[in-house]
Amino acid sequence: MNQKTTAITVLALGIATFGIAKADPTRDAIIAGFAVEAGVPSFSAEDGKAFFQGNHSGGKPETPSCTPCHTNSPHAAGKTRVGKVIEPMAVSVTPARFTNPETVAKWFRRNCSSVLGRECSALEKGNILTYLSSL
Repeated sequence: MNQKTTAITVLALGIATFGIAKADPTRDAIIAGFAVEAGVPSFSAEDGKAFFQGNHSGGKPETPSCTPCHTNSPHAAGKTRVGKVIEPMAVSVTPARFTNPETVAKWFRRNCSSVLGRECSALEKGNILTYLSSL
């Protein structure tokens, strides 16, 4: 292989892998736990996206969905209502995202209460994590 062919191959591999979330055993275990709790074999990234971007009732009027703080693009940084930066939600951009069970539980508890006025179900959590892990 000459230098030009090698450079093209390396570039193609880089393009092919850019933005693909990496598997993480802890994140996978968190998602698997939600599947057991929800009684389902797998989750839907499409349903997770619809939940993430959709408007909900029952929570605080200023947070009818996830997007007021996290933006419409999980690849972009968001901001809390007081202006603190929130790292992108997409696992491909923030690889350590959703790898600490306590942190995942804490933020689901807070954010679901704010958006829905209740705790998210295991099905909702699994769909959301599946969606954000697929990006």
